This record gives sequence, C-alpha cells and structure tokens, in this order.
Amino acid sequence: MTAGKDTALIVVDVQNDFCPGGGLAVKGGDEVVSVINKMMDCFDTVVGTQDWHPANHRSFASNNEGTEVYQIKNLNGTDQVMWPDHCVQGTCGADFHPDLTTDLFSVIIRKGSNPEIDSYSAFMENDRKTVTGLKGYLESKGIKKVFITGLATDYCVRYTAEDALSAGFEVYVAADACRGVDFPEGSAKAALDAMQAKGIRIISSEDILK
Repeated sequence: MTAGKDTALIVVDVQNDFCPGGGLAVKGGDEVVSVINKMMDCFDTVVGTQDWHPANHRSFASNNEGTEVYQIKNLNGTDQVMWPDHCVQGTCGADFHPDLTTDLFSVIIRKGSNPEIDSYSAFMENDRKTVTGLKGYLESKGIKKVFITGLATDYCVRYTAEDALSAGFEVYVAADACRGVDFPEGSAKAALDAMQAKGIRIISSEDILK
C-alpha cells in the first residue's frame, strides 16, 4: 500500500532510553523498529517525535528531593509521574534507536524541553495550553489522516492519538508497532481500549503493508 497525499505517519519517541538498556526502558521497545521502518516506505509524510528534556526537568524523580521513581506528584497543578532520568538533551539516551530509518522523516518534533512542564503528546504539552506546532505543520501539508506508532502505548502514543483526534484528524494506531510502559500494570491495554472508545481505529501494521 502507498498512503495518499493526505495521510501521515507519526513515529513517537523511538529513542534509546525507551528501548532495552535505556533509562526508562519499555519492554520490547526495540521490537517496533523493523515494523516502523517498513511502514515508513508507504508514506510521503513521516513525522518523528523526540522527548528532549533538560537535565533539570522537574518530572525527573532525581530533581525532587525525597521523591521516589513512579510516585505521583503535583507539578504546576497537574498530576505528574516522577520518572527516572531519560532522554536528556544531547545524550545517547535521547538519540533515536540506531536502526530506525530516520532519513525518511519529513520533520522532527521535539517536546518536553520546558523544565517545568512534561509533554506526552506530540501536539500539546501537559499544561494543555502550549502547542508544539505539529497540528499546523500537518494542516499545511493537507493531511487529513494520521497513523501513529512508537513508544509508549499508554503515555506518548495515547496522548498523541487523542490530541490528533481532537484536532480533527482521522486517527489510526498500529498496535503491533507500539509498546507500553504498562505502569500501572494493565495501562497499555486500557489505553488501547480507551482510544478505541473515543473513535481512534486500532489496526495492525499489516493493514498498511499488505
């Protein structure tokens, strides 16, 4: 299949720190790389996203004295998971997985660079006010439909998909080209169920590749 000119693929955060051995490793995170590489060949417009945190980001447990990793804490009025340090700007952990075919990216959206606000969605930061510019970019390209892949199902993939839907795009998530943090346990499946309930279409990469 070759996707139409009005269709884009969004590859969410396939970075070293989200793959085995990384600072916030997602089980099987590296398994999505070969599938996504095949999918990219079907699209003229491919968006890559990157968590791009400063070392002093306040969503890191290490920057909040007395805070445990995965504790929920209020951060500027928003409930925030306290994460292990990950995807720090300019580090190997923030780099894309080395086997990902990044030269097929049409644009790269970096998010989470404000130390006071985390950013799960590729469209909008967690304050629900600060936009990344992705919506405008896609609209300028005449995009109507987006297919979403990457890491992690229950956080950045889910928020990106739901914001894409709110922005007026027709949204598909290729579940086999995603992996979840699954924190809390069961959240990856719950995320897929919640997305589907909102009208996001959960598909397989084979639906595109066949």
